[in-house]
Amino acid sequence: MSFKRRIAAGLIVFLAICGAISSARAEPFKIVGFGDSLMAGFRLGPDEGFTDKLQAALRAKGHDVAVANAGVSGDTTSGGLARLDWSVPDGTQLVILELGANDMLRGVAPDITRKNLDEMLAKLKGRKIAVLLAGMRAAPNLGADYQNAFDAIFPGLAKKYDIDLYPFFLDGVAGEPGMQLEDGLHPSVKGIDRMVERILPTIEKAIAAAPKAS
Repeated sequence: MSFKRRIAAGLIVFLAICGAISSARAEPFKIVGFGDSLMAGFRLGPDEGFTDKLQAALRAKGHDVAVANAGVSGDTTSGGLARLDWSVPDGTQLVILELGANDMLRGVAPDITRKNLDEMLAKLKGRKIAVLLAGMRAAPNLGADYQNAFDAIFPGLAKKYDIDLYPFFLDGVAGEPGMQLEDGLHPSVKGIDRMVERILPTIEKAIAAAPKAS
């Protein structure tokens, strides 16, 4: 009987270990959308913002993900750098870094924007968190010199850190009728749907390439 009890006890321990492993594997892939009002869902209702729509689209394609919204309306790259450490929790596996639009609208020198984004990317790399850099483009009325310097920030940093780049976060939305709110700056619900549709393949590629949780 003692031998049988030892066997039973060993089986219980084995099953408990298997259950713990299974539970760990069941954890969703954790994504943080880190950005400004474009990420935050400015003037949109519940479940209408980018992160909510992205999570739904990824789950519909069979990805077990949790997409957190760390967007702050009006945020600049300086503000993002200041809050990065506490806005991106431990255990995050992928960050969608979307900042720079407010720097551009305020005429912040592109060198400052580049420096702030560079420091954010270095911090995330140090934490071994994969990054998808969402690019922005300068408005033409800021002049060719500013436009060229600003637009070069995102591909330059993506190359430096060897990370995925989505060249223009508002692709298919900026300047398109019905895709923006009345302010002409922020995406409407239809605009969000288009953004998610267009960025989805790049997100799936980033998920596949990201280090898996240990």
